[in-house]
Amino acid sequence: MNKLELIDALKERTDLSKSQAAEIVNIFFDSLKEAFVKGERVEIRGFCSFFIKEYDSYTGRNPKTGEKVHIPPKRLPFFKCGKELKERVDY
Repeated sequence: MNKLELIDALKERTDLSKSQAAEIVNIFFDSLKEAFVKGERVEIRGFCSFFIKEYDSYTGRNPKTGEKVHIPPKRLPFFKCGKELKERVDY
């Protein structure tokens, strides 16, 4: 399912117009982005949680040349599946 399909599903299940459903979906994703930028954890009970994992800098290797390369520190978002979703998918 992509974003447009999510908007259509929301539109069909409610009495909202397509533009109203799109606005709700955009507000949801914008809120997630803002929380990630702040480094906050986002939890949706029964579905999943998102959190930011921080990595220190390290010395890596260019696989093509074998040359050592400095990798700067970084922060990446991670998804962790909730128990109810895991059980439902793995039935």
